[in-house]
Amino acid sequence: MVMNMNNLKIFMKVAEKMNVTEASKDLFISQPAVSKAVKNLEKSLNLKLFIRDKQKGLMLTEVGKEILILARQMKVIENKIYQVADRENKLLSGKIKVGSFPAVSTNILPSTIALFRSKYPLVTIELVEGTSNQIKEWVEDRTVDMGIVASPFDPYEFEIINNDYMVAVIPENHRLSQEKKIDLEKYQNEIIFCKGGHEIAISKIFQKNNIEFKENLTVQNAQTLINMVKNNLGIGIISKFTLSSVSHNLIIKTINPRITRDIGIITHSFNEVTPSTKEFINVMIQSHKSESF
Repeated sequence: MVMNMNNLKIFMKVAEKMNVTEASKDLFISQPAVSKAVKNLEKSLNLKLFIRDKQKGLMLTEVGKEILILARQMKVIENKIYQVADRENKLLSGKIKVGSFPAVSTNILPSTIALFRSKYPLVTIELVEGTSNQIKEWVEDRTVDMGIVASPFDPYEFEIINNDYMVAVIPENHRLSQEKKIDLEKYQNEIIFCKGGHEIAISKIFQKNNIEFKENLTVQNAQTLINMVKNNLGIGIISKFTLSSVSHNLIIKTINPRITRDIGIITHSFNEVTPSTKEFINVMIQSHKSESF
């Protein structure tokens, strides 16, 4: 059986959009052509890739999810073949898909992308933003070529590019504005936490120091935490790295106990990434490794 790569690519687009109409628009082909390609692929494989739910709409079957991961791997390999050929011809090209969380997109990626593009103008870069946990899932199912996340990094290969630590933020008129440090155990009932990679580092230190981890107020992003603190709803606990990516006029305080974490690049294997991805990683490491916020 010979695999029709065009049908496979159309299947991947439908799986990405979960909508035949949107997939056809992205591919610049008709809806019937998209539907036919998917049906032909299902026929050649002798299995069902999609089901249609009355409430949820188009959904991948379990085997469809497996095929999608394998199809993405094939796409990576195809891309790698062309990139290897281009490299040998002294002309690196292709596409890199990078998973990143907002603070990295603000603090690290602009200078990395600018430097990389000056060296390799023919390589396109697609940035997908999410939380560290989401990015790890994207690396796992190969939605992205590489991810930049907060520790822990298991089970992926990783390269640390930044050392980070947590701080407390309070308004200028706060009663603790003259304190040198904020004791987390003493003020644990007033703490506002920010999810998206911070909670793991915090919970580990709390357990180590026998401090009860109370989720009095938990928010999803840094800007929300800043707004909550501005309105005197509590003491914000956030990483210095993330804090540097948002504007504020809050007082920054060190905390006790000290909480640290690392920012790093993750992939399934650094040896298996495409030449373009490998060069992008090298540029990022050379530009930002061992920086500390």
